[in-house]
Amino acid sequence: MPGDSELFDAAVAASKRYAADAHGGPVGPNQAQLDALAAFANVSVDSPIGAHAALELLDTVGSPATMRSTGGRYFGFVNGGTTEEARAAAILAGAWDQNAALPAMSPAASALDAAAADMIVDVLGLPQTSTAAFCGGATVANITAIVTARDSLLDRAGWDIHEQGLLGAPEVRVIISEEAHISVHKALRVAGFGQQQVTVVAADGAGRLDATKLPSVTGPTLVLAQAGNVNSGHSDPFNEIIDAVGGPDTWVHVDGAFGLWANAVPDRRVHVAGVERADSWATDGHKWLNVPYDCGVVICADGEQLRRSMRMDAAYVPDGGEARTLMSMGLQMSQAARGVPVWAVLAARGRSGVADLIEQSCRCAERFGETLAAAGAEVLAPVVINQALVAFGDDATTDRVVEAVQASGVCWMGATTWQGRRAMRISVSDLSTTFDDVDRSVAAVLDAWRSL
Repeated sequence: MPGDSELFDAAVAASKRYAADAHGGPVGPNQAQLDALAAFANVSVDSPIGAHAALELLDTVGSPATMRSTGGRYFGFVNGGTTEEARAAAILAGAWDQNAALPAMSPAASALDAAAADMIVDVLGLPQTSTAAFCGGATVANITAIVTARDSLLDRAGWDIHEQGLLGAPEVRVIISEEAHISVHKALRVAGFGQQQVTVVAADGAGRLDATKLPSVTGPTLVLAQAGNVNSGHSDPFNEIIDAVGGPDTWVHVDGAFGLWANAVPDRRVHVAGVERADSWATDGHKWLNVPYDCGVVICADGEQLRRSMRMDAAYVPDGGEARTLMSMGLQMSQAARGVPVWAVLAARGRSGVADLIEQSCRCAERFGETLAAAGAEVLAPVVINQALVAFGDDATTDRVVEAVQASGVCWMGATTWQGRRAMRISVSDLSTTFDDVDRSVAAVLDAWRSL
Protein backbone atom coordinates (compact mmCIF):
# COMPACT_ATOMS: atom_id res chain seq x y z
CA MET A 1 0.00 0.00 0.00
CA PRO A 2 1.42 3.42 -0.90
CA GLY A 3 2.21 5.83 1.90
CA ASP A 4 0.05 8.81 2.71
CA SER A 5 2.27 11.19 0.77
CA GLU A 6 2.13 9.10 -2.42
CA LEU A 7 -1.64 8.69 -2.12
CA PHE A 8 -2.15 12.40 -1.52
CA ASP A 9 0.03 13.20 -4.52
CA ALA A 10 -2.07 10.89 -6.67
CA ALA A 11 -5.28 12.51 -5.43
CA VAL A 12 -3.94 16.00 -6.13
CA ALA A 13 -2.79 14.94 -9.60
CA ALA A 14 -6.20 13.48 -10.40
CA SER A 15 -7.91 16.63 -9.10
CA LYS A 16 -5.67 18.84 -11.24
CA ARG A 17 -6.44 16.77 -14.34
CA TYR A 18 -10.15 17.02 -13.65
CA ALA A 19 -10.03 20.78 -13.13
CA ALA A 20 -7.90 21.28 -16.25
CA ASP A 21 -10.40 19.32 -18.35
CA ALA A 22 -13.49 21.00 -16.91
CA HIS A 23 -13.99 23.28 -19.92
CA GLY A 24 -13.43 20.53 -22.45
CA GLY A 25 -15.68 17.76 -23.65
CA PRO A 26 -19.36 17.13 -22.95
CA VAL A 27 -21.00 18.66 -19.89
CA GLY A 28 -22.81 15.45 -18.93
CA PRO A 29 -21.75 11.78 -19.08
CA ASN A 30 -22.70 9.44 -21.92
CA GLN A 31 -24.47 6.13 -21.44
CA ALA A 32 -21.27 4.09 -21.39
CA GLN A 33 -19.86 6.26 -18.62
CA LEU A 34 -23.07 5.90 -16.65
CA ASP A 35 -23.06 2.12 -17.12
CA ALA A 36 -19.48 1.99 -15.83
CA LEU A 37 -20.66 3.26 -12.43
CA ALA A 38 -21.73 -0.30 -11.65
CA ALA A 39 -18.07 -0.96 -10.87
CA PHE A 40 -18.50 0.75 -7.51
CA ALA A 41 -21.19 -1.68 -6.40
CA ASN A 42 -19.09 -4.62 -7.59
CA VAL A 43 -16.48 -3.98 -4.89
CA SER A 44 -17.16 -6.16 -1.87
CA VAL A 45 -16.33 -5.35 1.73
CA ASP A 46 -15.15 -8.97 1.97
CA SER A 47 -12.56 -8.36 -0.76
CA PRO A 48 -11.11 -4.87 -0.21
CA ILE A 49 -9.05 -3.45 -3.06
CA GLY A 50 -6.73 -1.15 -1.13
CA ALA A 51 -6.35 2.62 -1.01
CA HIS A 52 -4.51 3.15 -4.29
CA ALA A 53 -6.90 0.98 -6.32
CA ALA A 54 -9.89 2.67 -4.66
CA LEU A 55 -8.58 6.10 -5.62
CA GLU A 56 -7.86 4.94 -9.16
CA LEU A 57 -11.39 3.58 -9.52
CA LEU A 58 -12.82 6.85 -8.22
CA ASP A 59 -10.87 8.75 -10.85
CA THR A 60 -11.22 6.46 -13.86
CA VAL A 61 -14.90 5.62 -13.31
CA GLY A 62 -16.19 8.45 -11.14
CA SER A 63 -14.64 11.47 -12.82
CA PRO A 64 -16.04 10.76 -16.32
CA ALA A 65 -19.54 10.24 -14.88
CA THR A 66 -19.75 13.57 -13.08
CA MET A 67 -21.78 16.52 -14.26
CA ARG A 68 -19.27 19.19 -15.29
CA SER A 69 -20.90 21.91 -13.22
CA THR A 70 -17.59 23.77 -12.89
CA GLY A 71 -16.85 24.01 -16.61
CA GLY A 72 -18.72 27.14 -17.60
CA ARG A 73 -21.55 25.52 -19.58
CA TYR A 74 -23.67 23.93 -16.89
CA PHE A 75 -26.88 25.92 -16.40
CA GLY A 76 -29.13 23.37 -14.74
CA PHE A 77 -30.35 24.20 -11.26
CA VAL A 78 -28.53 26.96 -9.38
CA ASN A 79 -25.24 25.15 -8.87
CA GLY A 80 -22.16 27.27 -8.36
CA GLY A 81 -18.68 26.32 -9.47
CA THR A 82 -15.59 26.74 -7.32
CA THR A 83 -13.00 29.48 -7.30
CA GLU A 84 -9.35 28.44 -7.32
CA GLU A 85 -8.77 29.78 -3.83
CA ALA A 86 -11.87 28.04 -2.45
CA ARG A 87 -10.84 24.72 -3.98
CA ALA A 88 -7.32 25.02 -2.61
CA ALA A 89 -8.59 26.01 0.85
CA ALA A 90 -10.98 23.06 0.86
CA ILE A 91 -8.11 20.68 0.09
CA LEU A 92 -6.10 22.06 3.01
CA ALA A 93 -9.14 22.05 5.30
CA GLY A 94 -9.74 18.43 4.33
CA ALA A 95 -6.24 17.58 5.49
CA TRP A 96 -6.85 19.46 8.73
CA ASP A 97 -10.09 17.47 9.28
CA GLN A 98 -11.31 19.81 11.98
CA ASN A 99 -14.56 19.55 13.92
CA ALA A 100 -15.77 23.13 14.24
CA ALA A 101 -18.47 22.47 16.84
CA LEU A 102 -16.53 24.10 19.69
CA PRO A 103 -13.62 26.56 19.83
CA ALA A 104 -11.80 24.06 22.05
CA MET A 105 -12.00 21.47 19.27
CA SER A 106 -10.28 23.70 16.72
CA PRO A 107 -9.05 27.21 17.50
CA ALA A 108 -8.11 27.69 13.82
CA ALA A 109 -11.51 26.63 12.49
CA SER A 110 -13.24 28.76 15.12
CA ALA A 111 -11.23 31.88 14.25
CA LEU A 112 -11.77 31.43 10.52
CA ASP A 113 -15.47 30.75 11.04
CA ALA A 114 -15.94 33.97 13.03
CA ALA A 115 -13.99 36.05 10.53
CA ALA A 116 -15.83 34.58 7.53
CA ALA A 117 -19.22 35.07 9.18
CA ASP A 118 -18.52 38.75 9.84
CA MET A 119 -17.31 39.21 6.27
CA ILE A 120 -20.46 37.56 4.88
CA VAL A 121 -22.69 39.97 6.81
CA ASP A 122 -20.60 42.91 5.61
CA VAL A 123 -20.48 41.91 1.93
CA LEU A 124 -24.21 41.17 1.86
CA GLY A 125 -25.02 44.64 3.18
CA LEU A 126 -26.90 43.37 6.23
CA PRO A 127 -26.98 45.09 9.64
CA GLN A 128 -23.56 44.90 11.26
CA THR A 129 -25.17 43.69 14.47
CA SER A 130 -26.33 40.51 12.70
CA THR A 131 -24.96 37.08 13.51
CA ALA A 132 -24.19 34.53 10.77
CA ALA A 133 -23.60 30.80 11.17
CA PHE A 134 -22.62 28.22 8.55
CA CYS A 135 -24.63 25.05 7.95
CA GLY A 136 -25.29 22.38 5.34
CA GLY A 137 -27.25 24.50 2.86
CA ALA A 138 -30.06 27.02 2.50
CA THR A 139 -32.66 24.38 3.37
CA VAL A 140 -30.97 23.84 6.73
CA ALA A 141 -30.56 27.60 7.08
CA ASN A 142 -34.29 28.08 6.43
CA ILE A 143 -35.17 25.43 9.03
CA THR A 144 -32.83 27.02 11.56
CA ALA A 145 -34.22 30.52 11.00
CA ILE A 146 -37.85 29.42 11.03
CA VAL A 147 -37.41 27.51 14.29
CA THR A 148 -35.68 30.57 15.75
CA ALA A 149 -38.50 32.82 14.54
CA ARG A 150 -41.13 30.47 15.99
CA ASP A 151 -39.42 30.42 19.38
CA SER A 152 -38.95 34.19 19.44
CA LEU A 153 -42.56 34.91 18.49
CA LEU A 154 -43.85 32.53 21.15
CA ASP A 155 -41.54 34.07 23.72
CA ARG A 156 -42.96 37.50 22.94
CA ALA A 157 -46.42 36.01 23.50
CA GLY A 158 -45.35 34.80 26.95
CA TRP A 159 -44.75 31.16 26.02
CA ASP A 160 -41.44 29.40 26.78
CA ILE A 161 -41.19 26.63 24.21
CA HIS A 162 -38.16 25.07 25.91
CA GLU A 163 -40.21 24.50 29.06
CA GLN A 164 -43.72 24.18 27.69
CA GLY A 165 -43.22 22.68 24.24
CA LEU A 166 -45.57 23.20 21.31
CA LEU A 167 -48.68 21.52 22.70
CA GLY A 168 -51.11 24.24 23.73
CA ALA A 169 -48.87 27.06 22.53
CA PRO A 170 -50.38 30.27 21.12
CA GLU A 171 -50.97 30.04 17.39
CA VAL A 172 -48.27 31.46 15.14
CA ARG A 173 -49.63 32.47 11.77
CA VAL A 174 -47.48 32.03 8.65
CA ILE A 175 -47.64 34.10 5.47
CA ILE A 176 -45.85 32.96 2.31
CA SER A 177 -45.97 33.61 -1.42
CA GLU A 178 -47.43 31.12 -3.85
CA GLU A 179 -43.95 31.18 -5.41
CA ALA A 180 -42.15 30.21 -2.19
CA HIS A 181 -39.40 27.65 -2.76
CA ILE A 182 -40.07 24.02 -1.84
CA SER A 183 -37.38 24.17 0.86
CA VAL A 184 -39.51 26.71 2.75
CA HIS A 185 -42.46 24.32 2.81
CA LYS A 186 -40.18 21.57 4.09
CA ALA A 187 -38.77 23.88 6.76
CA LEU A 188 -42.28 24.77 7.93
CA ARG A 189 -43.18 21.10 8.30
CA VAL A 190 -40.03 20.43 10.30
CA ALA A 191 -40.82 23.40 12.55
CA GLY A 192 -44.30 22.02 13.26
CA PHE A 193 -46.42 24.27 11.05
CA GLY A 194 -49.33 22.71 9.20
CA GLN A 195 -51.07 23.99 6.11
CA GLN A 196 -53.98 25.28 8.19
CA GLN A 197 -51.63 27.85 9.76
CA VAL A 198 -50.29 29.06 6.41
CA THR A 199 -51.77 31.89 4.35
CA VAL A 200 -50.59 31.83 0.73
CA VAL A 201 -50.40 35.18 -1.07
CA ALA A 202 -50.60 35.54 -4.86
CA ALA A 203 -47.54 36.49 -6.90
CA ASP A 204 -47.26 38.71 -9.96
CA GLY A 205 -46.16 37.79 -13.46
CA ALA A 206 -42.48 37.83 -12.48
CA GLY A 207 -43.00 35.64 -9.41
CA ARG A 208 -42.88 38.42 -6.82
CA LEU A 209 -45.27 38.37 -3.88
CA ASP A 210 -48.07 40.87 -4.47
CA ALA A 211 -47.88 43.07 -1.37
CA THR A 212 -51.32 44.53 -2.07
CA LYS A 213 -52.77 41.07 -1.38
CA LEU A 214 -51.23 40.72 2.09
CA PRO A 215 -53.75 40.02 4.85
CA SER A 216 -54.00 42.15 7.96
CA VAL A 217 -51.72 40.89 10.71
CA THR A 218 -52.77 40.30 14.31
CA GLY A 219 -50.92 38.20 16.84
CA PRO A 220 -47.67 36.27 16.35
CA THR A 221 -46.94 36.12 12.61
CA LEU A 222 -44.08 34.69 10.59
CA VAL A 223 -43.72 36.20 7.11
CA LEU A 224 -41.54 34.35 4.62
CA ALA A 225 -40.22 36.42 1.71
CA GLN A 226 -37.90 35.46 -1.12
CA ALA A 227 -34.76 36.94 -2.66
CA GLY A 228 -34.31 35.33 -6.05
CA ASN A 229 -37.18 33.27 -7.40
CA VAL A 230 -35.68 29.94 -8.42
CA ASN A 231 -37.23 30.24 -11.88
CA SER A 232 -37.34 33.94 -12.75
CA GLY A 233 -34.68 35.37 -10.44
CA HIS A 234 -37.01 38.16 -9.29
CA SER A 235 -37.32 39.05 -5.61
CA ASP A 236 -40.26 39.99 -3.44
CA PRO A 237 -40.84 43.71 -2.68
CA PHE A 238 -39.29 43.74 0.79
CA ASN A 239 -39.98 47.37 1.63
CA GLU A 240 -43.66 47.02 0.74
CA ILE A 241 -43.98 43.77 2.68
CA ILE A 242 -42.32 45.07 5.84
CA ASP A 243 -44.21 48.36 5.68
CA ALA A 244 -47.46 46.41 5.49
CA VAL A 245 -46.90 43.69 8.10
CA GLY A 246 -43.84 44.64 10.13
CA GLY A 247 -44.29 45.08 13.87
CA PRO A 248 -43.47 43.68 17.32
CA ASP A 249 -45.58 40.56 16.72
CA THR A 250 -44.05 39.83 13.30
CA TRP A 251 -40.86 38.11 12.19
CA VAL A 252 -39.82 38.50 8.54
CA HIS A 253 -37.50 35.82 7.18
CA VAL A 254 -35.93 35.96 3.72
CA ASP A 255 -35.12 32.81 1.76
CA GLY A 256 -32.22 34.17 -0.29
CA ALA A 257 -30.37 31.01 -1.30
CA PHE A 258 -28.80 32.80 -4.27
CA GLY A 259 -30.72 36.05 -4.78
CA LEU A 260 -29.51 37.61 -1.54
CA TRP A 261 -26.08 37.95 -3.17
CA ALA A 262 -27.52 40.60 -5.50
CA ASN A 263 -27.20 42.93 -2.51
CA ALA A 264 -23.42 42.58 -2.82
CA VAL A 265 -23.45 44.23 -6.27
CA PRO A 266 -24.09 48.00 -6.39
CA ASP A 267 -25.91 47.86 -9.73
CA ARG A 268 -28.12 44.93 -8.69
CA ARG A 269 -29.20 46.05 -5.20
CA VAL A 270 -32.30 47.67 -6.60
CA HIS A 271 -33.71 44.18 -7.20
CA VAL A 272 -33.56 43.35 -3.47
CA ALA A 273 -34.25 46.81 -2.03
CA GLY A 274 -35.18 46.69 1.64
CA VAL A 275 -33.93 43.15 2.21
CA GLU A 276 -31.71 44.38 5.07
CA ARG A 277 -34.86 45.25 7.07
CA ALA A 278 -35.77 41.59 7.67
CA ASP A 279 -35.21 39.69 10.92
CA SER A 280 -33.38 36.71 9.42
CA TRP A 281 -31.97 35.45 6.15
CA ALA A 282 -30.89 32.15 4.57
CA THR A 283 -28.37 31.90 1.76
CA ASP A 284 -25.74 29.61 0.25
CA GLY A 285 -22.02 29.93 -0.24
CA HIS A 286 -21.96 26.99 -2.65
CA LYS A 287 -24.10 28.83 -5.17
CA TRP A 288 -23.03 32.33 -6.12
CA LEU A 289 -19.97 32.64 -3.87
CA ASN A 290 -18.60 29.56 -5.65
CA VAL A 291 -17.23 27.67 -2.65
CA PRO A 292 -17.36 23.84 -2.59
CA TYR A 293 -20.39 21.92 -1.40
CA ASP A 294 -21.84 22.13 1.06
CA CYS A 295 -22.08 25.58 2.58
CA GLY A 296 -25.26 27.29 3.73
CA VAL A 297 -25.54 30.38 5.91
CA VAL A 298 -28.22 31.38 8.40
CA ILE A 299 -28.16 35.00 9.53
CA CYS A 300 -30.20 36.60 12.32
CA ALA A 301 -30.44 40.31 13.02
CA ASP A 302 -30.53 39.42 16.72
CA GLY A 303 -27.96 36.70 17.29
CA GLU A 304 -29.17 36.10 20.83
CA GLN A 305 -32.44 34.74 19.45
CA LEU A 306 -30.50 32.26 17.31
CA ARG A 307 -28.41 31.11 20.27
CA ARG A 308 -31.48 30.91 22.49
CA SER A 309 -33.16 28.46 20.12
CA MET A 310 -30.11 26.40 19.19
CA ARG A 311 -28.20 26.32 22.49
CA MET A 312 -26.79 22.98 23.65
CA ASP A 313 -25.29 22.25 27.06
CA ALA A 314 -23.58 19.17 28.46
CA ALA A 315 -21.35 18.39 31.41
CA TYR A 316 -18.46 17.38 29.17
CA VAL A 317 -18.62 20.56 27.08
CA PRO A 318 -16.12 23.18 28.27
CA ASP A 319 -17.80 26.40 29.34
CA GLY A 320 -15.40 28.99 28.05
CA GLY A 321 -18.03 31.69 27.92
CA GLU A 322 -17.56 32.08 24.18
CA ALA A 323 -20.32 34.03 22.48
CA ARG A 324 -19.70 32.07 19.27
CA THR A 325 -20.04 28.33 19.73
CA LEU A 326 -21.21 26.72 16.50
CA MET A 327 -23.01 23.77 18.01
CA SER A 328 -25.16 26.31 19.85
CA MET A 329 -25.90 28.28 16.68
CA GLY A 330 -27.38 25.56 14.49
CA LEU A 331 -28.82 22.07 14.26
CA GLN A 332 -25.55 20.14 14.23
CA MET A 333 -23.00 19.32 16.87
CA SER A 334 -20.12 17.85 14.86
CA GLN A 335 -19.62 19.81 11.66
CA ALA A 336 -17.09 20.66 8.99
CA ALA A 337 -15.13 23.89 9.06
CA ARG A 338 -17.25 25.44 6.33
CA GLY A 339 -15.94 28.92 7.03
CA VAL A 340 -12.47 28.07 5.72
CA PRO A 341 -13.13 28.23 1.94
CA VAL A 342 -15.54 31.13 2.49
CA TRP A 343 -12.83 33.09 4.24
CA ALA A 344 -10.40 32.23 1.43
CA VAL A 345 -12.71 33.65 -1.27
CA LEU A 346 -13.56 36.81 0.65
CA ALA A 347 -9.96 37.38 1.68
CA ALA A 348 -8.64 36.78 -1.83
CA ARG A 349 -11.22 38.76 -3.79
CA GLY A 350 -12.63 41.28 -1.38
CA ARG A 351 -15.85 43.21 -1.75
CA SER A 352 -15.26 44.32 -5.33
CA GLY A 353 -14.07 40.90 -6.47
CA VAL A 354 -17.20 39.20 -5.16
CA ALA A 355 -19.34 41.87 -6.83
CA ASP A 356 -17.52 41.27 -10.12
CA LEU A 357 -18.07 37.51 -9.84
CA ILE A 358 -21.81 37.94 -9.37
CA GLU A 359 -22.16 40.68 -11.98
CA GLN A 360 -20.49 38.49 -14.60
CA SER A 361 -23.13 35.82 -14.06
CA CYS A 362 -25.89 38.40 -14.39
CA ARG A 363 -24.48 39.72 -17.66
CA CYS A 364 -24.19 36.21 -19.04
CA ALA A 365 -27.83 35.52 -18.17
CA GLU A 366 -28.84 38.77 -19.85
CA ARG A 367 -26.88 37.72 -22.93
CA PHE A 368 -28.77 34.43 -23.00
CA GLY A 369 -32.08 36.26 -22.87
CA GLU A 370 -31.16 38.84 -25.49
CA THR A 371 -29.69 36.44 -28.06
CA LEU A 372 -32.41 33.81 -27.72
CA ALA A 373 -35.13 36.46 -27.96
CA ALA A 374 -33.47 37.89 -31.06
CA ALA A 375 -33.62 34.40 -32.59
CA GLY A 376 -37.35 34.17 -32.01
CA ALA A 377 -37.59 32.35 -28.69
CA GLU A 378 -39.89 33.74 -26.00
CA VAL A 379 -38.31 35.01 -22.78
CA LEU A 380 -41.03 34.55 -20.17
CA ALA A 381 -39.79 37.04 -17.55
CA PRO A 382 -37.35 39.95 -17.70
CA VAL A 383 -33.82 38.82 -16.84
CA VAL A 384 -32.75 40.74 -13.74
CA ILE A 385 -29.98 38.63 -12.21
CA ASN A 386 -28.77 35.15 -13.16
CA GLN A 387 -31.95 33.35 -14.25
CA ALA A 388 -33.49 33.19 -17.73
CA LEU A 389 -36.76 31.45 -18.65
CA VAL A 390 -37.26 30.62 -22.31
CA ALA A 391 -40.03 28.91 -24.29
CA PHE A 392 -39.86 27.59 -27.85
CA GLY A 393 -43.47 27.64 -28.92
CA ASP A 394 -45.73 25.01 -27.38
CA ASP A 395 -44.90 22.96 -24.29
CA ALA A 396 -44.02 19.79 -26.18
CA THR A 397 -41.55 21.60 -28.42
CA THR A 398 -39.93 23.33 -25.44
CA ASP A 399 -39.43 20.00 -23.66
CA ARG A 400 -37.97 18.45 -26.80
CA VAL A 401 -35.53 21.33 -27.21
CA VAL A 402 -34.36 20.88 -23.61
CA GLU A 403 -33.90 17.15 -24.14
CA ALA A 404 -31.98 17.67 -27.37
CA VAL A 405 -29.67 20.23 -25.79
CA GLN A 406 -28.92 17.93 -22.87
CA ALA A 407 -28.18 15.08 -25.27
CA SER A 408 -25.80 17.24 -27.30
CA GLY A 409 -23.39 17.55 -24.39
CA VAL A 410 -22.48 21.12 -25.37
CA CYS A 411 -24.31 22.54 -22.37
CA TRP A 412 -26.94 21.48 -19.85
CA MET A 413 -30.16 23.31 -19.02
CA GLY A 414 -33.17 21.99 -17.17
CA ALA A 415 -36.90 22.29 -17.77
CA THR A 416 -39.52 23.77 -15.48
CA THR A 417 -43.16 24.81 -15.41
CA TRP A 418 -43.61 28.55 -15.09
CA GLN A 419 -47.11 29.91 -14.48
CA GLY A 420 -48.71 27.13 -16.49
CA ARG A 421 -46.15 26.93 -19.30
CA ARG A 422 -43.19 24.64 -19.87
CA ALA A 423 -39.89 26.49 -20.11
CA MET A 424 -36.18 26.02 -20.38
CA ARG A 425 -34.61 27.31 -17.18
CA ILE A 426 -31.13 28.76 -17.56
CA SER A 427 -29.22 29.35 -14.32
CA VAL A 428 -25.82 31.04 -14.52
CA SER A 429 -23.97 30.53 -11.24
CA ASP A 430 -20.49 29.31 -12.21
CA LEU A 431 -17.82 32.02 -12.14
CA SER A 432 -16.01 30.37 -15.05
CA THR A 433 -18.89 31.02 -17.48
CA THR A 434 -17.84 33.48 -20.20
CA PHE A 435 -19.64 35.18 -23.07
CA ASP A 436 -18.01 32.59 -25.34
CA ASP A 437 -19.65 29.84 -23.27
CA VAL A 438 -22.98 31.63 -23.62
CA ASP A 439 -22.63 32.04 -27.38
CA ARG A 440 -21.60 28.42 -27.84
CA SER A 441 -24.55 27.31 -25.72
CA VAL A 442 -27.01 29.55 -27.56
CA ALA A 443 -25.83 28.05 -30.84
CA ALA A 444 -26.47 24.56 -29.45
CA VAL A 445 -29.96 25.57 -28.30
CA LEU A 446 -30.84 27.07 -31.66
CA ASP A 447 -29.45 24.04 -33.51
CA ALA A 448 -31.65 21.80 -31.37
CA TRP A 449 -34.69 23.99 -32.01
CA ARG A 450 -34.13 24.07 -35.77
CA SER A 451 -33.64 20.32 -35.89
CA LEU A 452 -37.17 19.91 -34.54
